[in-house]
Amino acid sequence: MATQQSPAAGTSGDGPAQPEDRWSLVFAAGLLSFVAMLDMNVVNLALTDIADAFDVSSTTAQWAVLGYQLPLVALLLPAGRWLDQVGLRAALLFSVGAFALCSALAAAAPWAGWLIAARLAQGAFGAVLFVLMPVLAATAVRPELRGRAMSVPATLGPLGAVTGPVIGGLLLDHVGWRAIFLVKLPICLAAWLIASRDAPRGGRLRLPDRGSLGDAALIGSAVAAVLLGLTLAPTAPVWLLLALPSVPLVLLWLRRPGGRPVEAVLRASGTAGVNGSVLALAAGFGATHYLLAQYLRRDDGVSATNTALTMLAFPLGMVVAGRFGGRLADRWGARPTALTGAAVTAFGLLLLVPVDSDWSSIDIAWRLALAGVGMGLNGGPVQALVMSSAPPAQLATAGSAVQLARSLGFALGPALGTAATLYGATELAGVHAGLTLAGLIAAVAVLLLTLHHRTNRATGTKDAAGATGDDRTTGTNRKIRSGA
Repeated sequence: MATQQSPAAGTSGDGPAQPEDRWSLVFAAGLLSFVAMLDMNVVNLALTDIADAFDVSSTTAQWAVLGYQLPLVALLLPAGRWLDQVGLRAALLFSVGAFALCSALAAAAPWAGWLIAARLAQGAFGAVLFVLMPVLAATAVRPELRGRAMSVPATLGPLGAVTGPVIGGLLLDHVGWRAIFLVKLPICLAAWLIASRDAPRGGRLRLPDRGSLGDAALIGSAVAAVLLGLTLAPTAPVWLLLALPSVPLVLLWLRRPGGRPVEAVLRASGTAGVNGSVLALAAGFGATHYLLAQYLRRDDGVSATNTALTMLAFPLGMVVAGRFGGRLADRWGARPTALTGAAVTAFGLLLLVPVDSDWSSIDIAWRLALAGVGMGLNGGPVQALVMSSAPPAQLATAGSAVQLARSLGFALGPALGTAATLYGATELAGVHAGLTLAGLIAAVAVLLLTLHHRTNRATGTKDAAGATGDDRTTGTNRKIRSGA
């Protein structure tokens, strides 16, 4: 986003730029982060109610979540290219307003197709907001204050993850599923009003260039093919063949201008395996969260509020451990910390495999909390590992690749879990099969991080927050590590 003028810099006549910190914009970025994480967590709880309300299968209702995640994944990188070409204020006002409108349309849906269409549109604008949030926070204040500014959305985002299930459970039990889409509107309105008042004027909106649209079409088609194949597989395994076209579509994208920079940065930094571990952990958690929520609501008959409080254990464990992950990475090294976190997450998810009706909420919650602790230890250090390994001129691309891997994992996880239920003779056996697959996918992250370390030792390249073969550390890397 180098072309955007920082709102923290102003000019007076022909004199030098005078710094002007706009903490209100930082707070607006935090509000958007809160809404984004709230939306990612709260809708899963409502899928049973949505399926009953529209008299559709759980597979169809699942697209209330997948419909949001699909464009989010497809448009994440193209959104960054588009935002480099338009005004920050115009893009922010337009995206927040459209996101809120789509949420209202979802709440008013008279049938399932309407709801899915609204969620698809909301995911498109959500991709723009995901890219805008860190840019808004970083450019709203002077460079020496950016660490504190970035901590605001970094704190409010997990807060949305923690409170989302509780808010959603209460609304589902006492108001209804439509309220989970309406609850975000006041927060979006507050962010829109702040941006309208304080965001610097200048720049206009413009249509995305054809290259960005082509990249989005290729990525979206590839992800859609995989998701359709996985979600339809429980009715007939032959539907898995739908996923086959995704391979040539991804290969074609990698040869285009939008994909070549991503491939180049992965090769230069040697972090393809690390990004793969991010995807694997996100997919393992996504599958577990979806399957457990459906099991507790439908099969075990637990209320939405009790389900939400049980599922709350994971983000709580993640938030608590996340505060120490960066410090451990600075002292111990980013890779060992990230590897330990991945191992703890995989262990916690595998402990959930034998869930049955004899388990209490506490039995499930402490296992989820353990997995959450692992994710908290892994998140910051693995980000530092990727960013500090990337060439200095390609940090933005490296960061976008991590976000893409994580978002893709969250999108694929529920679909993979649903497909795995095909191998259960009963509904409970299907849940066990899905949870087993989720734990094994998370275990792949441990393997990938281990292989990354061995590759570094063999080539003599430097590991983030701890050199393996070259003790030189750039100023950029030191900043990344200290902020992990």
